Amino acid sequence: MVSRRIEDEVILVPIRQNVADLGSIYTLTEVGAYIWEQMDGQRTTAEILALIVEEFEVTEEEAQKDLTEFIQQLSSIGAITRV
Repeated sequence: MVSRRIEDEVILVPIRQNVADLGSIYTLTEVGAYIWEQMDGQRTTAEILALIVEEFEVTEEEAQKDLTEFIQQLSSIGAITRV
C-alpha cells in the first residue's frame, strides 16, 4: 500500500497486479489521514490516541472508538498488519 497526499487529501493505493482497479483506491478523511501519518511503526496505539486527543477537539473515549474502527478498516483492506 502506498499513500499520496494530493493537496488536502490523502489517498491509499494498493500495490497489486491490477492497480487500475479504482475500487481499491481509498480516500482518507482529515482525521484518517492524520492517523495514517502517525502510524510509523514506532508509535503505540496509546501514543497515537493521545496525539488525536491533542490535535482534534474530541474526548478520549470518542477518539478511542474512532481509532479502533479505523485500525480495523485498514486491517481489513490489508493496509496495515499488527507488529
